[in-house]
Amino acid sequence: MIVAAALLAVSAVTLYAQDAEKGKASFRKCVLCHSIGENAKNKVGPELNGLDGRSAGAAPDFLYSDAHAHSAITWNESTFKQYIKDPQAMVPGTKKAFAGLKDEQEARDLWAYIKQFDADGNIKKPSR
Repeated sequence: MIVAAALLAVSAVTLYAQDAEKGKASFRKCVLCHSIGENAKNKVGPELNGLDGRSAGAAPDFLYSDAHAHSAITWNESTFKQYIKDPQAMVPGTKKAFAGLKDEQEARDLWAYIKQFDADGNIKKPSR
C-alpha cells in the first residue's frame, strides 16, 4: 500500500513537472511577436525578460493597449497559464491576436522557459 502511494505521488509530480527545454521549443510560437534573452527587443509584443513578478504593461518603451496597461495583472505561473489559455478572455480589449495555448503541460513548460530569464535577459542561477 505504501509503495503504491509513493508511486502515485511520483507519477503526479512527473505529470505536472515543468520542462524548460520543451518550453523553449514552444516559444517558437511566440517569436513573431515577442523576444526573450540577451539583446531582446520589443516587437509587436513586449520583450519578456523578467516577466515573473512583473506588472502587466510595464515593459519599457512598449506601447500597451489600455486594457493591458490597466489590467492590474502581476505575472506569475498562475496568471500566465490563465492568460496564455485565452488572452482575450482574461484581458478583454487586448491587442494580442493569439488564439491561446490550450494544452496545460505545454503552458507549464513554456512558463518554465520564460521564468528562467531575469530582467537583463540572463538565465537565473538555480536557487539552492
